[in-house]
Amino acid sequence: MFFFNKYKYELLNHHILNLTKKINISFEFFPPKNIDMQNKFWDSINQLKKLNPNFFSITYGANNSDCNQILDIVTQVNQVTNIEVAPHLTCINHNLIELEEIAKKYWSAGIKHIVALRGDTLNISKKVIMYASDLVKFLKKIANFNISVAAYPEVHPEAINEKSDLIYLKKKIDEGANQAITQFFFSTDKFLYFRDKCIANGITVEIIPGILPIVNFNQIHRFAKMTNVHIPKWIYKIFENVEKNSITSMMIGYKIAMDMIQSLYYEGVTSFHFYTLNCSKLSYAICRLLSNTSNE
Repeated sequence: MFFFNKYKYELLNHHILNLTKKINISFEFFPPKNIDMQNKFWDSINQLKKLNPNFFSITYGANNSDCNQILDIVTQVNQVTNIEVAPHLTCINHNLIELEEIAKKYWSAGIKHIVALRGDTLNISKKVIMYASDLVKFLKKIANFNISVAAYPEVHPEAINEKSDLIYLKKKIDEGANQAITQFFFSTDKFLYFRDKCIANGITVEIIPGILPIVNFNQIHRFAKMTNVHIPKWIYKIFENVEKNSITSMMIGYKIAMDMIQSLYYEGVTSFHFYTLNCSKLSYAICRLLSNTSNE
């Protein structure tokens, strides 16, 4: 387990003593696929539930055969933790009958919050006929779900340009989405610029920044290449010759994430969504500190 001793805790704590407003936190997980991953998943869930987050989100398998498994995991997490769970739901590989069945199962199980996404197609030649905005509209007709959608401070990789990306986001909001959660990023300026552009385009729901604490830099670099996320040169430099998953790597990742959160907080951001990769250590350390200082 990754712990800070009292001295290190106080050194880090002095940077955020001015966080006087309550900070809302949420955490994302992916479904475990084997026994070892299940143990890691539940260890992380049980650790992070102590922080009383607003919700846990659970990502969605691309294979339709995973539907029942995802429903079981989502309902089990909700029952065990008594914390709201927001399953991801993608529409690209489902027909309307399947989507309606899944949505009604969630609603009947007491799952009222869904992260509505288009998703990645299993068949690259398949024509996209349903988008996230269509899914939002469809879900709202079934029940009054609390719906989160995705937003992209650095533009979706498939978007034509920034303007079209904002148009698609606004359409999701206009169809009934309640808030947007962003792709992870490492430049707070990009997020703040994006938030300003959202407001200028009539998007007034809460835009929740997605925070991905860095533990294994090589892994994050791969993710960034796939998602059109820019990693500043100074981050490349600081992780040179740093062993992955080491205490040094985690301390650097902690500092980067905390500086981003502090900067965003001073710009009025009070909600943060953490991509855990099913590992609680760094997210727990960050949010334990935030929860302590924001309620003093």
